[in-house]
Amino acid sequence: MSSETLKRMSNERQRYDSRGRTRRKNAPPKKRKRIAFSIGMGIDLPFLIILLVLLVTGLIMMFSASYAVAYYNQGDSFFFLKRQLIFAVIGFVLMMGISYIDYHSLHHLCYVFLGLSYLALFLVLLLPPVNNVHRWIGVGGYGIQASEFSKFAIVLFLAHWGSLYYDKMSTIKYGVVPALAVFVSTAVLLVLEPHYSGIVIILLLTVVMLYLAGINTKWLAVAGVAVVIAFLIAWVTGLLSYAMTRMEGWGQALEYTTEKMWQTTWQTRNSLYAIGSGGLFGLGLGNSRQKYGYLPEPQNDFIFAVVCEELGLVGAIVILIIFAALVYRGVKIALKAPDRFGKLLGIGLISQIGIQVILNIFVITDWLPNTGISLPFFSYGGSSLVVLMAQMGVILSISRHSNIEKA
Repeated sequence: MSSETLKRMSNERQRYDSRGRTRRKNAPPKKRKRIAFSIGMGIDLPFLIILLVLLVTGLIMMFSASYAVAYYNQGDSFFFLKRQLIFAVIGFVLMMGISYIDYHSLHHLCYVFLGLSYLALFLVLLLPPVNNVHRWIGVGGYGIQASEFSKFAIVLFLAHWGSLYYDKMSTIKYGVVPALAVFVSTAVLLVLEPHYSGIVIILLLTVVMLYLAGINTKWLAVAGVAVVIAFLIAWVTGLLSYAMTRMEGWGQALEYTTEKMWQTTWQTRNSLYAIGSGGLFGLGLGNSRQKYGYLPEPQNDFIFAVVCEELGLVGAIVILIIFAALVYRGVKIALKAPDRFGKLLGIGLISQIGIQVILNIFVITDWLPNTGISLPFFSYGGSSLVVLMAQMGVILSISRHSNIEKA
């Protein structure tokens, strides 16, 4: 066969694609149609495994911390466990479902979530108070804490805004004003509840997101001064009267001098007793003494004190290492995301875990005032657990698109 014949046959083959259809010369590449659901390269198994280890460990410790108070108050030792298991299952199903949703679709929904968070914060102010505060929306015997949605909404908004105007985030118009408007409006609603620990968490999340988005650090310094001034004004005018009652006896739980201080520091003092009595290896799972009427509501914000008492310093450190591993893997997934939106969103969501763990440890050890900060995946609370699991689903969605080796 001659060379001219071979050349002609080669040209004929190039006119057709793999399905036998005629190719257009110099045809532009087809645009990839964005779809709502995407499997991508599969979820990140290390992240999922670490998360499930924390979830199961949290359920075990929550039951251990709660069965005594559940029996005394509810007549059923499994009362809190059964309710938390329901939320855990709902959260897991929601997490896996969200992991299949292309996280890019959240770009267009950030204002919807932000609006819903405002609506929830406003709605709780109209409902009857629970324990003298307006924080929960009652649904069928369960309480939904409105501020949990605000944390996600602010992270989502700042991830959207920071990726959209990354080159302009150093300016006042694009970097300072939008973030300030969202934070201040949310903080005002939280003050009216009141919910000061929620303000602290949202403030720290806003700072993290703005720093990652490339804002000029001088504006963060100015914002820090403004926060201090606002705190002093609120203190002088009496807006912080509820918070100041929570700060009485701060740092003096073991040095009480009056009967009032004895009562005020009761929870923190028994938290320190629990931590100290745990020693190096603990009293053993289920053997906490402080949960028997000494440590109020041990299944909630002070659950890590029971962890320290039963598992000791070694067990507590192991759990903190697992939390650190989750945050590390989450950050790694986010950094490998194909776009800036995925990076900002992933780091922002996993930062919330790290921030709450650190603040919770500081509270139970009396380094911070008793402000009611829950421990992720451990503290009893349905809305908190479900929202956290949903946020982890977003990170798993990002992992499907991340350029990271899947184990």
